[in-house]
Amino acid sequence: MAQLGGGFTVSKSFSLCFEGNAAFSRYDPTFIATNGTEQREIPARWSTVTGTVGVGWDFPLVRELVLRPIANFTLGHMETDLAAAARVIEFQTGKEIKFLEKGQLNAVGLGGSLMLDYEHYRENYEIDVEIRYTNIYLQSIPGTYEAVKGSALSQNLNLWSRWREPIGLTALHRPVRYVLEFTFTHYFGNQDDTLGFNNLCSLGAASSSTPAITLICSRASA
Repeated sequence: MAQLGGGFTVSKSFSLCFEGNAAFSRYDPTFIATNGTEQREIPARWSTVTGTVGVGWDFPLVRELVLRPIANFTLGHMETDLAAAARVIEFQTGKEIKFLEKGQLNAVGLGGSLMLDYEHYRENYEIDVEIRYTNIYLQSIPGTYEAVKGSALSQNLNLWSRWREPIGLTALHRPVRYVLEFTFTHYFGNQDDTLGFNNLCSLGAASSSTPAITLICSRASA
């Protein structure tokens, strides 16, 4: 899975916030078919592309701490390898391959998030801590195979934290910093144990003179 995202607040005096992320995932399960005496492995690979945008507003609570409600919109598409192959064949031959059309799911989601954002910035170090609850209702839309039509409630609670501190060097006219990040996410509702786990932790480290690109090591637990 790969994901790219970001967000920003317009200014201290105009607290309108924007965020967005795009993700791609590749899932490769293997199903076992049996008639009671013989077994056969059936590969079933599929790929998913999703995008989410959000608009929010900062409400200052105390110094360096804000409450940020966010409205979110999500669009997603999933298809099996067979469905992807059908698209290529139809493009090249102009003929419809009916038996390969069924492995698709399209969905839209509407919902929101509520975030506590703590930003403690000093000349010698920077601390960021965010606690976020997200609730998005997902619904399949036209273009989805009949057997997988439906809806789901995506809910999770996330803690994200970052420490940045200069190391005494400069690059690109900016101080070089070492960066440490830690994230913990708990999935519940319809997402509870869907992939065999409901908790996900990640830890990352980097060195940067611009906004950090952090290498993340993740661990899931049931």
